Amino acid sequence: MKLFTLVFILMLSVTRSNAQQAPGRFDKDSLAHILEQAVNDSTKASVSFLLSDEWADEDSVLSKKYAQLGIGLSKGHPFLEGISVFYKGRQLATTAPDSAAKLFMQAESILKKFPGKEALLFRSMCWHDYARVFHFDKDDPETYVNLLVTQAIPLAQKSGDQLYLGKNYLDLSYGFKNLREHAKAKIYLQLAIETLRNKQGNTSYLATAYHTLSENYSLSGDSANAALYIDSMRVLLTPYPQASEWLDYYAGESMRLTIAEKFDQSLAVAEKGIALAQQLHQAYPEQRLLLQKFYALYNKKDLVQARRVGLDLYSRLPFMNTSANRLLLYYGMMATYEDLKNIPEAFVWLKRYSYLSDSVAQSNLTTKINALEIKFRNAENQRKIVELNASNDKVSYALKRTVLLSWSLGLISVLLLAVLLLGYFFYKNKKKTALQQEQIKISHAMLQGQEEERKRVARDLHDSLGGLLASTKINLSKIAGGANTGQRPELDNVIGQMDTSVAELRRIAHNMMPEMLLRLGLEAALKDLCNTFESEKTTVRFLCFDIQPNIPQAEQVIIYRIAQELLTNAIKHADAKNILLQCNQRSNRFFITVEDDGTGFNESVLHENQGMGFINIKTRVAYLNGKIDILSKGNQPGTSINIEMYVTTEIQAGHS
Repeated sequence: MKLFTLVFILMLSVTRSNAQQAPGRFDKDSLAHILEQAVNDSTKASVSFLLSDEWADEDSVLSKKYAQLGIGLSKGHPFLEGISVFYKGRQLATTAPDSAAKLFMQAESILKKFPGKEALLFRSMCWHDYARVFHFDKDDPETYVNLLVTQAIPLAQKSGDQLYLGKNYLDLSYGFKNLREHAKAKIYLQLAIETLRNKQGNTSYLATAYHTLSENYSLSGDSANAALYIDSMRVLLTPYPQASEWLDYYAGESMRLTIAEKFDQSLAVAEKGIALAQQLHQAYPEQRLLLQKFYALYNKKDLVQARRVGLDLYSRLPFMNTSANRLLLYYGMMATYEDLKNIPEAFVWLKRYSYLSDSVAQSNLTTKINALEIKFRNAENQRKIVELNASNDKVSYALKRTVLLSWSLGLISVLLLAVLLLGYFFYKNKKKTALQQEQIKISHAMLQGQEEERKRVARDLHDSLGGLLASTKINLSKIAGGANTGQRPELDNVIGQMDTSVAELRRIAHNMMPEMLLRLGLEAALKDLCNTFESEKTTVRFLCFDIQPNIPQAEQVIIYRIAQELLTNAIKHADAKNILLQCNQRSNRFFITVEDDGTGFNESVLHENQGMGFINIKTRVAYLNGKIDILSKGNQPGTSINIEMYVTTEIQAGHS
């Protein structure tokens, strides 16, 4: 322990690098020179681990080389052996994250036995890298945040290492940002900046803190502060033009310019960043910049180019491994296709976005359970895994050629199978699409037939039977006028019944084909419909927003019938006393909401025993490519039914 402390003190006096790359805490050349000197193995092991950290962001191969050197030199030194287990975990973090997580916890268990600030620092590093497994490999930012707050940060504070503490505050802000807790992210970003300021080796972390805080202000609509912090980052990085941190700068500046509606400037910055990312072989930063390019193109209304970039990004890894990234892209692609008037494709992306939003909470719960299992496995299982890995290393050379041949044959088999499966799914999809189109045609024909028959029956009732009843009433009135006084009460009763019959006939004819809809349009017809359902026992409120008059009449009739059936059900089956019908239109989407205080029901009843009314509603909604959402419980009063459909008013307006 004392020897390791002396090494750290020695390192603090080393001259800083003058290279163009943003400097770390130590000069790598000076550290490498120590390895050539006649010092003991424990000192060389400590220096090797420091070099592994310094090269981690620039040269992963060299970083791994120094880590393996340090691991080999640690034998016989219990404290360094604990640290070596941590670095073994780091070597596996990208390829075998679950195995890495076990090694991080094994290292923490070993280092917990040692006193001193160095042990506290490395224990903090164990918890920090263990938490990263949940964030980046299990897509569980909530567990990531919890582990940093309860484990990594308290240990970093006790160790007194302000630079590493600032890094933890910075990483904690990422977790809150991905959880959309922008206010909390801002608090820890400012705390990270205060902690990192004026600390040796802070350039990379401080630049990242400036960039992230700028993005946070951009997302909050505070363009002034966003510009202030991104400029601070630019000034900090100016001495290091080839530093990889410039990639974060370009991403943050592109976002800020897009929000400020300076789309051409945003695209220029994004392109510059993409070129640098390709030069530095940084895949994920390049993909983040592609996302900024996509949103700049979309807001510029260069929709075709935006769609091309979005589809390209959809196929990129590791960007699509993170749910937060997928949500951003899915929403953007939905909006792009909607503006391109490609409603079916927009609906596909909307379904992806909605499904992912609903599944994130459940997925986080699953990963938390897995985390607990990983965390509390016993040390014996970990020892067996390490022994098995060592045994595999001994025989790997002998099996190398055999494995290569097996992989080649397997790859060919997989490719052939993939071709067959693609052909099969293409055939099934084509057949399914044809069947769906045929069902739509049949539904359309049925709806048209129903409406035509309603028109004919309504016309016959009104013109033929209605005229006959009216004529009969007139004749009876004449007879009543000339009849004896004793006979008039009976005739008056008959005439009254004739009045009731005529009124009932007119009501039936009106329900079958409302003239109000044909003469004054959908909004007036719906209002009149609500009035007809009003009674002493029932109050019906009608709210209407932005209904366009150029919806085709056939689609107006469908909407009217759906509302009519919903109101009928609320009164007939739910015995509702208060009903609200709300209709509104946004672009080519039409929304119907019916809420009542009547008897509730379980939605499963509809699937088990569907009446004609509900079947007619489903058929009409499906014809307009819509969906139904029912909120009701059988043991509680009240029902809410929400319907979303697509009408063709926008398409007609575009061709007029």
